[in-house]
Amino acid sequence: MAQPPSPPPTPRPKLTARGVAILHNPALNKGTAFTDAERDALGLRGLLPPHVATQELQMERILENFHRLPDDLERYKYLAALLNRNESLFFRVLIDHPDEIMPVVYTPTVGLACQLFGHIFERPRGMFLCADDRGRMAEVLRNWPYREVSIIVVSDGERILGLGDLGANGMGIPVGKLALYTAAAGIPPSQCLPILLDVGTENRALLADPLYVGLRRPRLRGAEYDAFLEEFVLATQEVFPGVLVQFEDFATSHAFELLRRYRDRICTFNDDIQGTAAVTMAGFYSALRVTGGRLADQRILCLGAGEAATGICDLVTAAMRAEAVPDAQARARCWLFNSKGLVVKARTDLAPHHRPYAHDHVQLTDFLAAVETLKPTAIVGVSGVAHAFTQPIVEAMTRLNPRPIVFALSNPTSKSECSAEEAYRWSRGRALFASGSPFPPVTLDGRTLVPRQGNNCYIFPGVGLGVIAAGARHVTHEMFSAAAVTLAGQVTEVDLAQGSLYPPLGQVREVSARIAAAVAEVAYRHGLATRPEPKDLLGHIQSLMFDPRYRSYV
Repeated sequence: MAQPPSPPPTPRPKLTARGVAILHNPALNKGTAFTDAERDALGLRGLLPPHVATQELQMERILENFHRLPDDLERYKYLAALLNRNESLFFRVLIDHPDEIMPVVYTPTVGLACQLFGHIFERPRGMFLCADDRGRMAEVLRNWPYREVSIIVVSDGERILGLGDLGANGMGIPVGKLALYTAAAGIPPSQCLPILLDVGTENRALLADPLYVGLRRPRLRGAEYDAFLEEFVLATQEVFPGVLVQFEDFATSHAFELLRRYRDRICTFNDDIQGTAAVTMAGFYSALRVTGGRLADQRILCLGAGEAATGICDLVTAAMRAEAVPDAQARARCWLFNSKGLVVKARTDLAPHHRPYAHDHVQLTDFLAAVETLKPTAIVGVSGVAHAFTQPIVEAMTRLNPRPIVFALSNPTSKSECSAEEAYRWSRGRALFASGSPFPPVTLDGRTLVPRQGNNCYIFPGVGLGVIAAGARHVTHEMFSAAAVTLAGQVTEVDLAQGSLYPPLGQVREVSARIAAAVAEVAYRHGLATRPEPKDLLGHIQSLMFDPRYRSYV
């Protein structure tokens, strides 16, 4: 198997472009930061205002304009325009101000941007492969201007966040996800390829919208869909040998099947299944440092029974098995609850991914009743149902547990099962809380609690970087377990004292580097790596990370 390209150090660029062509290339453009010498050498004299600015001064201008805008959608559009004209400046702003910029570039704002994608569309980014491209996908992929692609994030737009089928509008997800790969893990933007597979949509509002950018036909299904995906996967390996393919926001039925079909054939993972599981596991490990309990003693009840919930249960049971808990006993500690009630063996509507967690129990159709009956130590919301964790549910968790674990992980914010303030107030400050979208600090009885996101952005960038650095042939459960343990290890006692189960977003590049080293170490230990193991693995990985500070062209 061919090795995927390793992110190289970024030396002084060698330019063949001159003049306006440089200013119109976001990978080369520095705007007013071009020095006098560069302006003379590159034919830029007179094409820019005479004052030479630093990147820091340019960031000040960007942030001033960012704060002047009326809402996050306008800020999203402003940052998208910045990315399309000056990549280095965009990533510098994102890296230096993650708490403020990341929720606009990705969740929760990206959900609204996807819903309105056709109305705010200005310039294509990434590649759209549609049903009409069948039979020539490799040819189409060769239109991408960069050959050294290390990672592809791909979606078919059928299950965008908690918003459902958004068709071609789902392109905002791969673009946003790969922006985080660069910002959080330093994978060079030229090695990141966002792809939207447009196989149609069932969204009638989009089909009737004259500004919708995708195919106006029903989705491919069955054998046609499978053949389309097979051709796509084979084409990625032909055009970009060994590339890491991350499946994102596919419908549950497709997500599990694609992971099963391709995980042993190519280097791939599904972030909705495995990334969500790892970040949730890290939150559990942090919470257990507060409660003093053991993972094997936890009883976990997931509201939702799709990709995220099953992935969480799979990783929890794998971690319990590593602690010498028998498999059946480990699975018995994990429960699922979906729109039709508790997942139990007697149900006749269970999908294959439900069955390992379908236990012998009376059917319950009320989540509060399930909490009262099962007495979980942790409830995890991955349902996409807003306000599903009601006051009675949180109060019941608090009666049952001195420090209840309450994770409301659904995205965007409008779909969160409860807010941080609700979880803290209803539990009298005792809840160990995490959310998928950001919530502000909460002051309760004179104490300020700082919730942090149980967001996959802590996991997938480091996993991707580690896989690429080692040239791993496959992505394994052990890699996600290592990522979860490493992430939890970055949480300090100060973090825990203020209710934070994750480190600050400002530390995400350091966290990602350490996760990458842990993932690469798994690849080397299990014989999955195709590159020589460096003596200083962490140092080597840090040396590969893209730095968006400007470099001299002369």
